[in-house]
Amino acid sequence: MKKENRSLVRPDALPDSASRPVVTPLSPSVVYASETPDMLDRQYEGDLHGYTYSREGHPNADVVARRLDRMENAPCPGIMTSSGMGAVSAVLLGLTRSGDHVIGGNQLYGRSLRMMTEDLPRLGIDTTLVDPGNIAAMRAALRPETRIILVEVVSNPTLSVADIAALVALAREAGVLLVVDNTFTTPQAFKALDAGADVVIHSVTKLLAGHSDVMLGYVAAKDPDLNDRLRIFTVTTGMTASPFDCWLAERGLLSFELRFQRAQSTAARLAEHLTGLEGVRRVVYPGRSDHPDHARAEALLDGNFCNMVSFEIEPTRAAANAFTRAAEGLSFAPTLGDVGTTISHPASSSHRALTPTKREELGMSEGFFRVSVGLEDPDALCSVFTQAVAAAKIT
Repeated sequence: MKKENRSLVRPDALPDSASRPVVTPLSPSVVYASETPDMLDRQYEGDLHGYTYSREGHPNADVVARRLDRMENAPCPGIMTSSGMGAVSAVLLGLTRSGDHVIGGNQLYGRSLRMMTEDLPRLGIDTTLVDPGNIAAMRAALRPETRIILVEVVSNPTLSVADIAALVALAREAGVLLVVDNTFTTPQAFKALDAGADVVIHSVTKLLAGHSDVMLGYVAAKDPDLNDRLRIFTVTTGMTASPFDCWLAERGLLSFELRFQRAQSTAARLAEHLTGLEGVRRVVYPGRSDHPDHARAEALLDGNFCNMVSFEIEPTRAAANAFTRAAEGLSFAPTLGDVGTTISHPASSSHRALTPTKREELGMSEGFFRVSVGLEDPDALCSVFTQAVAAAKIT
């Protein structure tokens, strides 16, 4: 260890310790000092592992990324981004160029849809939206210039299930990249790269971190060259993941598996409960036999139907307002994956940019809600929904 010079503003010596911290230290430093220019060269050339400038990487991001790499069986080191949409943007903007064509699932997350329909076309990248369960339509949408197919395993918010096996085969046949947003399902239910996807995306903000206090994304590609392109793009565009958010996400990941199983179990119970309530017009949950994609979900997710439940009451804004007011103790918020149950209303949040007619076509009326089930007592949760549905009926 170098001798500490107490006359300097930032002495470079750290205290020695024969033991190590149990909790990963938070490393908020933006810059890292190297001993010599030769050493810095070796770091940039990959001969030495080291940090230089936090936009290019930092310890807390690497700790979280390595944990997610193991969960996804990613062969290349994944990349942390400042949000889930940062990960989506890194793929759609970092791996395409003007003149390319991208096919997306027609029920992607609202901001992903906005990027597909507004931002990519503005940059000369054409797009087509297709039902990811309809492989004939997907095949018909392919063009010689198609570069990427982007789908969610389970769609947001109508919980339809993509035909991943057929999409993998189609993408390989056509020579295009299959990109899978695995946010809803998580690696606990589905491992996208193992299933044949070329790139996997996560909004770590959601169930993986799990406490609504983190904004992070993750992206990993199978191919090292693609992975390098994604990394370079995220560094160049400043999609830097906050060290503090990474530190919090690591804490959340420690309890992820337990949280996932509890929330999933309660979601199945809530779906069954909602089905029997007067005033509920339909319940959408892939674990139910009446879900149109139930067989596919069962085969794809190995019995893990996750923590998301959608349902519809009277399709009016008055009924929707009455329901959220009466859902005492639950958060009406445009998010998911929290330890507490949250309720989302796509017509006023994630899919508000769509016309009412387009939302109706996708199955999202004014009475349609998406529920991200948390860790509450199942009986207490069902009781709250009983009261809220009853309140919505008498508007």
